[in-house]
Amino acid sequence: MTQRQLLTSAHWGTYRVEVTDGHVTGLRGFEQDPDPSPIGPGIVDVLDGPTRIKAPMVRKSWLEGGQGTAGNKRGTDPFVQVSWNEANRLVARELDRVRNAHGNHAIYAGSYGWASAGRFHHAQSQLKRFLNCIGGFTSSKNTYSFAAAEVLVPRVLGTFRGHLDTTTSWESIASDCELFVAFGGVPLKNGQISQGGTGAHVQKIGLMAAQEAGVDFVNVTPLRSDLLDRVGADWLAIRPNTDVALMLALAHVLISEDLHDRDFLDSYTVGFDRFAGYLSGETDGLAKTPEWAAEICELSAETIRALARRMARSRTMISVAWALTRQDHGEQPFWAAIALASMLGQIGLPGTGLGFGYSAMNNTGLTRTSVNFGSFPQGFNPVPDFIPVARVTDMLENPGGCFDYDGQSYEYPDIRLVWWAGGNPFHHHQDLNRMRQAWAKPETIIANEWCWNALAKHADIVLPCTTPLERSDLALTPKDPYQVVMDQAIEPIGQARDDHEILRGIAALMDVEEAFTESRTPQEWQRWIWEGSRQQAAKEGIELPDWERFQRDGWVKVPVPETPTIMMEAFRKDPMANPLDTPSGKIEIFSETIAGLGYEDCPGHPAWMEPVEWLGRAEPSQLHLISNQPRNKLHSQFDHGSVSRAGRPKGVEPVTMHPDDAAARGLNEGQIVRIHNARGACMAELILSDAIRPKVIQIATGAWLDLDGQTCQHGNPNTLTIDKGTSRLAQGPIAQSCLVEVDALRDSQAQHRAFSPPEIQ
Repeated sequence: MTQRQLLTSAHWGTYRVEVTDGHVTGLRGFEQDPDPSPIGPGIVDVLDGPTRIKAPMVRKSWLEGGQGTAGNKRGTDPFVQVSWNEANRLVARELDRVRNAHGNHAIYAGSYGWASAGRFHHAQSQLKRFLNCIGGFTSSKNTYSFAAAEVLVPRVLGTFRGHLDTTTSWESIASDCELFVAFGGVPLKNGQISQGGTGAHVQKIGLMAAQEAGVDFVNVTPLRSDLLDRVGADWLAIRPNTDVALMLALAHVLISEDLHDRDFLDSYTVGFDRFAGYLSGETDGLAKTPEWAAEICELSAETIRALARRMARSRTMISVAWALTRQDHGEQPFWAAIALASMLGQIGLPGTGLGFGYSAMNNTGLTRTSVNFGSFPQGFNPVPDFIPVARVTDMLENPGGCFDYDGQSYEYPDIRLVWWAGGNPFHHHQDLNRMRQAWAKPETIIANEWCWNALAKHADIVLPCTTPLERSDLALTPKDPYQVVMDQAIEPIGQARDDHEILRGIAALMDVEEAFTESRTPQEWQRWIWEGSRQQAAKEGIELPDWERFQRDGWVKVPVPETPTIMMEAFRKDPMANPLDTPSGKIEIFSETIAGLGYEDCPGHPAWMEPVEWLGRAEPSQLHLISNQPRNKLHSQFDHGSVSRAGRPKGVEPVTMHPDDAAARGLNEGQIVRIHNARGACMAELILSDAIRPKVIQIATGAWLDLDGQTCQHGNPNTLTIDKGTSRLAQGPIAQSCLVEVDALRDSQAQHRAFSPPEIQ
C-alpha cells in the first residue's frame, strides 16, 4: 500500500512535509488551500541549526548558587548542560521547596503563547495539567490580543467570543453590504493565522469577492496598507488612538440630522438617551460635533459629515480591528462602534451591522460549523490567585500590592517560581527593559523551549522541547472546517522531548505520574481526544471518520452550513425569545453596571478620553509608533528562520516613515536609525512611504530581543511601548499608545547577537 504524504498543521496553515534521509527539506502548501501562507517554510533551516537547544541546560550561577542568585545575570550568564535525570531532579526539588515554603500561589505558570496547533501537544494545557496535579498555580486571564474587549463587550453585548465565532460571513457581505467601514483596516497579513489550525486561507478571497460584488470600502487607519490597494478604498488617514472621537462625531451627525434608527434603539438597546446627552454636551458642556472631532483626528469636519450621511443611507458594515483595543482606554473603541452600529439600526441583518476584526484571523467571517472538539484536560486549579495577562511586570514588582479588575480589587501574589512553556514574554510584553529588571526577582525561572530565544536565555532551567514536526498530534478546531492529522516527520533533534514526556518525567519524581498520564501514552491520548470529538460531533449531526480512516486519509473537512452566518441574527428577529446575556437582555449603550463601578477611566457609556501618549500632546520632535503584527512570522516564531530573515537584509527590522518626516530629520531611505524614548530604544532600517500618515512610524513586532544596554540592536519595538493597563476595568495592554523620537544612528557597527546561543560550559 502506498503511504500517504506527510502532513502537518499550524496556526498559519496546513502543509505537506518533504523529508529526505531523515531531514525536513521543505514544506509545500496544502492542496486544499488556495492562498497558502509563506510562514510555514520558515522552520526548515532552523530545525537543526545553531539556535537549537539539544539538551537540558541550567544557568551556571543558579546551578552553583541555587535559587535566588539571579541578580542581573539572567540573559548574560553561561549555561551548563545536564542530563535529563538531573534536570528533572532539580525541577522537582525546586517545585517542592516553593510550594512547601510559600504555597502553590507562589508558582506562576505564564505559558501564554501559540507554540502548537496540536490538540494534545498544547504547551499550556500540558503544563497547567501537571501543576494542577501538584496543587495548582497562579494563573492569568484574557489575552494580549484584545483584553479590553474581552472584559468590556460581555457587559454590553452579553458575550465577546461568542460574537467572534459568529461574525457575519464574507458571503453575506458580498451579497448584502454596500459600504464597509473598516476602523483599523482589514490587514490580510494578520489573516494568515487562525488559532488551532488553518486549512484554507479565505480572507483575501472574501475581501476581493466583496469588492467585485460592488461593496465600497473606507479604510480608517494611519496605514494605507491596512487594506489591500486593489480594493480601491477611501483612505481616511486618522491620527492614531482617535477612532473614538471620530465615532462619537459620526454619532452626533446621525442624531443632529435625524438619521438614527429610533425604532431599533427603542427595541434592542438601553441607555441611548444617556449617551445622547453626552454627545450633545448636555453632561459635560462639550458637544461631540464634527468640528470637535476634526481637531482631534485631523480629518476635516466635512469628511466626517459626509461619512456619517453615507453610512446612514447605505447598507453598512462597521468593522473594528483588534488592535484598537491595545491602546490607552482600549475599551472605548469597541463600545463606541457598538453604539454607532446600533444607531444605524442594521445589527443582525444580512451583510451589515458590526464585526470585530475582519482578517484579524483567518476564521473571522468564515462560514463554518462549530464542533466542540475534545482537548487534553487541564484538571482543576485550586489556587484562586490570578492576574490580568498583561500585568506580569506589575506582579513581579509589587508582591502584595493591590489592583482593580472588572469590578473587584485583588492582591498580587508573591511569585517565587515562574514556569513558561509555549510562549515568549520577551516578545509580547511591553516596556521590556522594565520587565527585564522585574524578571530578576523570582528565585527560579523554568522554560520549555526549542531554540535560544530571549526567554530561554533569561531562564535558569531550560528544558528542550520538540517542534510539531518531531511528534504526532491532531489539529482539531471549531474555528476551521479542516481537521488535520499532524504526522511526526522526523525524530527529535538531540535530546529534545515533547512537553508531555518532559512533565511525565518530573511527575514520576513527585509521585503524580499516574494522575498526570492516567496510564495513557501520547498516542492513546490522541485517540481518546478523537473518539470524544466524534461522539460530540455525532450529537450535532456530523459524522466524522473512525480513527483508522482519519489516520489513513490525514484530514477531513467538516461540512459547512448552506446559509451564510449573520451575527446576532436571532436576537434581531426576536429579542424577547433570544435575549442577550446582559442585565437588560439588550445592547447596553449605557451600562449601569459599569457606571456603578466608579472607574474614572471607564465611565458608563462610550467616551473620548485622551491617551497617556498621543500626537495631541506630543513634542514637535515626537512621532507616534504603531507596532503591529508581522507578515512573515506569527509573533516572534521563526524570526530566526529564512523567511523572516529575508525581510531584514541589514539585520534589523524595517521601520516605515513618511518622506516629510524623514526630510525634517535629515534621514534617508535604507539608513539605520535609532528609535527611542525614556523607556528604551531599538535600531531599524528606514523605509520611506507616503502610504503612512505623517507624524507616524510603523515597525512590526516579533524581532528577537537583543539588548545592548537599553537598546535592542535587532528592532524589538517593545523596548519602547508603555506598560500600563487600558483601564481599571480590563487592565489590557496599551502598546499602540506610544510616542518616540527617531535619529540617525551614529555608530551602525552593532554586533547582532539575537540568533547567537549563549556560552555553554
